[in-house]
Order: sequence, then C-alpha cells, then structure tokens
Amino acid sequence: METQFLHTFVAVADRGSMAAAARVLNITPAAVAQQIRTLEREIGAPLIARAGRSVHVTEPGARIVERARELLRGVADLRTVATDETPAGELRLGAGTNALTGLVPDVLARLVEQHPRLKVFIQPGYSPELYRAVEAGDLDAAVVLEAPFALPKTCGFELLREEPLVLLAPRKWAERGAHELLANEPLIRYDRAQWGGRLADQYLQEAAIEPHERFELNALNAIAVMVDRGLGVSLVPQWLRPWPEGLDVVCLPLPRPSEARRIGVVWSRASVRHRLVTAFLREAKAVSPLR
Repeated sequence: METQFLHTFVAVADRGSMAAAARVLNITPAAVAQQIRTLEREIGAPLIARAGRSVHVTEPGARIVERARELLRGVADLRTVATDETPAGELRLGAGTNALTGLVPDVLARLVEQHPRLKVFIQPGYSPELYRAVEAGDLDAAVVLEAPFALPKTCGFELLREEPLVLLAPRKWAERGAHELLANEPLIRYDRAQWGGRLADQYLQEAAIEPHERFELNALNAIAVMVDRGLGVSLVPQWLRPWPEGLDVVCLPLPRPSEARRIGVVWSRASVRHRLVTAFLREAKAVSPLR
C-alpha cells in the first residue's frame, strides 16, 4: 500500500474537497480521485462519498482516518530514527496564541536555518490541553505556561522566560498610581479560568483591592485594544510583542511584588523525536535566555 495514497486520503478528509486537497498536495484533482479509488480497492471499502463538488468521509473511512494519521506519523518517525545525528523528520509542536506570535517565530527561524530538513507541525491551543497532548504522545513538545501541578516523570519542562504583572492603562493616565487606577477605574479582567488570570486575581486579593469589573476575557491583544479605547485598565503579564499596532497605552509597575507568569517548553521524554526536541530547546534558550 502506498503511504502517499493514505496521505491523499487524510488531506481529502481534512479539507472536504478533492480540489482543496489537490492544491495542498500540488497534484491535479484527477490524480487525487485516482489515488482515492486505488486506496478504496486495496482497503475493500468506500472511504469517500461524493456529493457534487464536496465530499465527506464514509463510515468505513471515519473508522480508519485516525489510524491513517498514526501510520503516517510512524513513517515520518522511521526517518527520524534512521537518519544520522543531523535532526530531520517532523516535530509536532504545540503553542499558545501569544507564544505563536511572540516567541515561537523567532525560535523557528533559527531552527529551520540550522536544520533545513526539519518539518514542523504546529498545534495552537491553551496550556492545559497542550500539556495533555504532550503527555498522551500526540505532541512532542509545547510552549506553555508553567503548570501549577507536578508533571509526570514521562515529561520534562524547561523554563524560558518570566513575565511579571503590570498595569495596562491608557497613556493619559500614566501619571496616576497603579493601585489608585485599579481601585477607581473599570477593570478589564484577564480571565480567571486561565493560569495567568489567576495570578492577577491573587494579586488583587492580597492587595485588598476590590475593582469595578467591566469585562473578563482571555485574549491579551484584545485586552490591550480595549484599554487603548478607554474602556478601563487591566492587570496582565507583560507578554512579548508584537502587540496590535497603533496602541497608545502604558505598562505601569506595581507597588508590591507579584508572582510572575512563567513560560517554558514541556516535552515528552518518551518521544522517538528526542533529537528534534533537543534542537528546538537549544534554539528556544538562545532566543529567550532566562535572566
């Protein structure tokens, strides 16, 4: 069985269209259809049902699509295991939204320059779900917030940077104190359901500040835009730029110590792609050396 035909089947299943899969695979739609028909004959069951220009996975196709993904990952792993000491193959990486726009692009720029044979699959997500994906072996590593719990022995964690809490305020309020603003201006709260938001909530409680809450959300760039529009102030980690362009906001220091948000890389010690993970860690520490 040609693994390329399985790759074509997964591409069609993911995109719901022969034409879309053809564009991704850089082959013609006719070639996609032919490969699917050949695979169906080898499997002995219809895998794709056609309805006009769109397609969908049949019941037999749905039963094997995840197995097909696992098999394709296994084939990629063979190259990783068999090659020489130069990292090659596919690294499966997870990252949060802010890391994807801040830290990760700089790391990947160094990584692909040093290791041009490397391919990276990136899965966005929140830290708790990325930890689970690494522990389950679905991802090799992820750029995440440090977990507030002990990791299993199958996982490792490398701290990259610490982000202290700051008060984000419109520039026109820059001369006012952080606590005075928190006590008197509307608060755009960083979501308490997230680990970073809990740090802000803990600070407010320890400082005995009861804010006038206006909004609560888990999107730091959106919070910055709302502060710029004069909707309130926010207590947030001082996250990496780039931020949205054209903002006229300031980051005011807090008058009392606060716990910092800690960001690092979690990885699976059981991954066969340990050399790829090591290469990523090396470049990540070079981009963001912990001080």
